[in-house]
Amino acid sequence: MARRSATPGVPTHPAFSTRHIGVRSQDLATVLEQIGVSSLEDLASRVVPDGLPVLGTVERTPPSAEDGGLSEPQAVAALRELAALNDPHTEMIGQGYHPCHTPAVIVRDVLSNPAWTTSYTPYQAEISQGRLEAQLLFQTLVSDLTGLPVACASLLDEATAVAEAVTLMARAARRGRDRAVVLDSGLHPQCLEVAVARCEPLGIRTVVLPAQEVAEPGLLDGEPLLGAVLAHTTTRGAVQDLAPLVAAVHARGGLVAVDADPLALTVLTEPGAVGADIAVGSAQRLGVPLFFGGPHAGFMAVTEALQRQVPGRLVGVSHDAEGTEALRLALQTREQHIRRERATSNICTAQALLAVVSAFYAVHHGPEGLRSIAHGVHATAARIAAGLRGAGIGLEHDAFFDTLSVTLPGGAAAAVARAERAGYNLRLLDEDHVGLSTNETTTEADAAAVLDALAPGAVLGRAEAAQAFALPDAQERTSPFLTHPSFHLHRSEAAMVRFLRRLSDRDLALDRTMIPLGSCTLKLNAAVESAVWLDPGLAGVHPYAPAPQTRGWRRMFSQLADRLTRLTGYDRCSLQPASGAQGELAGLLAIRGYLRARGQGHRDLCLVPASAHGTNAASAAGAGLSVAVVATAADGSIDVDDLRAKLSEHGERVAAIMLTYPSTHGVFEPQVTQVADLVHEAGGQVYIDGANHNALTGLLRPGDLGGDVSHLNLHKTFAIPHGGGGPGVGPVVAKAHLAAYLPSGPSGSAAPEDGDPDEGFEGPAVMGTRFGSAGVMPLAWTYLALLDDVDLREVSLTAIANANYVSRALADSYPTLYTDAAGFVAHECILDLRPVTQATGVTAEDVAKRLIDYGLHAPTLSFPVAGTLMAEPTESEPLAELDRFIAAMRSIRAEIDEVASGSVAVEDSVLRRAPHTLAQVAADTWDRPYSRSQAAFPLAGMERDKYFPPVTRIDNAWGDRNLMCTCPAPSAYEITDETTNRTTGADVSVDARKDAR
Repeated sequence: MARRSATPGVPTHPAFSTRHIGVRSQDLATVLEQIGVSSLEDLASRVVPDGLPVLGTVERTPPSAEDGGLSEPQAVAALRELAALNDPHTEMIGQGYHPCHTPAVIVRDVLSNPAWTTSYTPYQAEISQGRLEAQLLFQTLVSDLTGLPVACASLLDEATAVAEAVTLMARAARRGRDRAVVLDSGLHPQCLEVAVARCEPLGIRTVVLPAQEVAEPGLLDGEPLLGAVLAHTTTRGAVQDLAPLVAAVHARGGLVAVDADPLALTVLTEPGAVGADIAVGSAQRLGVPLFFGGPHAGFMAVTEALQRQVPGRLVGVSHDAEGTEALRLALQTREQHIRRERATSNICTAQALLAVVSAFYAVHHGPEGLRSIAHGVHATAARIAAGLRGAGIGLEHDAFFDTLSVTLPGGAAAAVARAERAGYNLRLLDEDHVGLSTNETTTEADAAAVLDALAPGAVLGRAEAAQAFALPDAQERTSPFLTHPSFHLHRSEAAMVRFLRRLSDRDLALDRTMIPLGSCTLKLNAAVESAVWLDPGLAGVHPYAPAPQTRGWRRMFSQLADRLTRLTGYDRCSLQPASGAQGELAGLLAIRGYLRARGQGHRDLCLVPASAHGTNAASAAGAGLSVAVVATAADGSIDVDDLRAKLSEHGERVAAIMLTYPSTHGVFEPQVTQVADLVHEAGGQVYIDGANHNALTGLLRPGDLGGDVSHLNLHKTFAIPHGGGGPGVGPVVAKAHLAAYLPSGPSGSAAPEDGDPDEGFEGPAVMGTRFGSAGVMPLAWTYLALLDDVDLREVSLTAIANANYVSRALADSYPTLYTDAAGFVAHECILDLRPVTQATGVTAEDVAKRLIDYGLHAPTLSFPVAGTLMAEPTESEPLAELDRFIAAMRSIRAEIDEVASGSVAVEDSVLRRAPHTLAQVAADTWDRPYSRSQAAFPLAGMERDKYFPPVTRIDNAWGDRNLMCTCPAPSAYEITDETTNRTTGADVSVDARKDAR
């Protein structure tokens, strides 16, 4: 199929849909015949319940960036044209965002490598050992830099990390939760704004004061404190002596969190050394581009006493069935789908890919390299300071790391303008002060040019003069960090490349196999979509750059927001939320703001179906709402009678209901509009979770189904790579009456202009930057530029067809739990293994682990129904891959039948002892009741391209009882001899650590 070129004389190219959609032509006919329909449109008429407002088929329109249908070369050219509208300057604004050099080997072998970008959150740990080890390195990096023993695998950004620190304090408090939390006014403005906004609906009292006032006895009339968040170095650059402040807060019963710059922590005293309980920050400047504000890995580290309160993911060390050390996600009881509104936070995934980049940046440079970079950054700032002093210009403080606050009475704005004309962005702190921050990329020429803008004719101070601005002795770091051998063994390019390859080879990502994760949607991330996202014209722009410099970014966002709005049937779209869960929170906060403005602030209850994603309940709790669960009917749909009962009992309190459509059970519920009408009649709002929008695009619109607000998962429906657990983007689309309450700001952002997608928004910021994880939105923009509405309808219907094909093909082996009356599912199907388990003892987990031996990623395990597997093949998988999955599942059913017949005990079966490693099947002895070939090559043709997991089944319970969330102590190894740059140890992988422990 070829699409006519939009430009006369330009060659035509095959439509992108022919590459994105895996089942076409004769293969599609095979699928349709299997499920008993004549065409995709016939399938639509069978699957979508009567009475719902189905979109009509549309005619193709001329290809355009706004409406889709461009060829791949056209889409890349259009995105480059948008990037060319930006006017990148040399960024010295600071405020928590700094240019840096991403090592080329990391750009090529990680950020441009589908083995890293297309992997999913490591729920199946045995096939995730590479990405888990990389994230464990990140946790070790954070723990070492902060001096605190337990770090999580990443958070969304610095501002949300500060907010999470405050909510952690509230969770940890056994009594006195009504006490105040002091927020240091020296924190970055966006951190203060997001923290205050997050605390308000939770009833957490916050007070913003200069840090030094924390030690004053009369503070808040001497009342006890819940805690304080202090700046390690202030937003205006001052290095703070935190030890007496930490002691003062502890003396009043509070916890202390310190917001710190990771590069500064290589040369300044770490928070743990002064007694802090929590440390937070952003790892962005450790190798991650500016990306116009994100995605960037926020971080958090805590004391051991707080380790079970940490939000987000924790990677922990355990062992497998053979005793080999192995990694997995720790403390699984914290998962949102289990704890729901009692979860530690609503964070489901965070910024794993960017955390991995920062970890590898530290591996690439090592501790001495990071310290050298830090000293260079400080030395450049000191030379500028000396030049200013030589010109008679004062500084607000002389103790700084990388940020100067330059005193120019009444002349700050003019100086910032002079710098901008010279190609440099500085920060206007107030009418009398200019802020500038040096960074890893700042050259001597940059320093001289900026100095001239601030003080025309001034010259840079020499090194001797700069000594006047040496780091304070009392705050200088004396403890070692990054002593683990992994940060010493891979300095050469060859060693680094092989290290990255070894880790990626341990994993199963989308470049090797389909990932049929129901509810999670791992679809094709086409290479063309990431062709431009790392270009400096996009990735090198500061999030607080002046608006005239960011026209390309904002035009792209407007086009993306407009398309998402039209596709969903809403009126406005906010692109700020950086994950689906954060989109949920933003949508619920918009509902809360709307109701309060209408005098309906007493509405404090959110109805959540029993089948809903766990983040729904956790997000409701984060928005200050109570949760009531609506029961599930026998067919898997919402129990309307129970809903009526809940509305009758709580009607005046109901703020909203959170629906997922199609339902989390994988069916199109016919009563969705009835449910929406009932809630509206009771005075509530309808939130339709967009997690399953992959079945709706071009077919149904949630705004037409009665929704007032939805979020979308760009890493699901709109093809942003998931990167092993993030980045994600969770835009919020809403009806006009909620638009004013969508996220605005935060402080420091350029004000919206006419045509900007967030014009008129006044709701609280949920992220530290105006457009959240802007840096990955070019991928979703490109996806939509390549596919017009006709294509998107075909995408949705193909996804539905593929799910029904799998469901029908496996019906005799694993019946689908929920279907409609005609036996159809939506884009995913729940394979019910509970009867098998009851009859044989073989569990859904056994099947999931055995699929690894077949080289396949398992479907979603035990969600939304325990003891089941939820499969979603997506539209992008070719028929051969669908059939490979079906063949594997049928083969496993035959293995189950062996257990059922009594020929083998379940404990000794190939299923219970799966997965099998190469070491096991190649061992000298074999004492199992099945053959090596059955273990390793259960289907014909696997011998040539066999994936072997690096570990066998992991003991999660042991790891939780013996929690270890950083790399084991380096005393167990021979360390790199830095004087000769020689090493006496091997690659410090999980296997090497086994003996060390």
